[in-house]
Amino acid sequence: MRTAVDSSILLDVFVGVGPFVGPAQKGLQEAIAKGSLIVSEVVWAEVRAHFPSEERFRQAIETLGITYEPSSALAASEAGRVWALYRKGGGKRQHLIPDFLVAAHASIHADALLTRDRGFSKRYFKKLNIWDPTT
Repeated sequence: MRTAVDSSILLDVFVGVGPFVGPAQKGLQEAIAKGSLIVSEVVWAEVRAHFPSEERFRQAIETLGITYEPSSALAASEAGRVWALYRKGGGKRQHLIPDFLVAAHASIHADALLTRDRGFSKRYFKKLNIWDPTT
């Protein structure tokens, strides 16, 4: 099983502060036990921003066995299509295109998305297997 991991989960673990650290760690452990972990370029960039150096970032990523998998053109197109539906339906700018890129990437390149999603991905990516370790 390939699990795409969202930034929220990785930052919970890497920053190590807050109420979601334990559930995020457990979710990652379960995902690793079931198969492999992947991240998109959006998640890669968002998480990298929280590290003081490339070396420390790479060490953290490698410790978890995370693989960088760029989005395909199909995933990027799907993100744009769904974001347009969101905006036409009155969606505010609360969810920006990166949120849609992460979910579309997972729907095309993985079997599940490990995220602290609050219903956004489930609402707009109905076929995507969402795994929220905090629930």
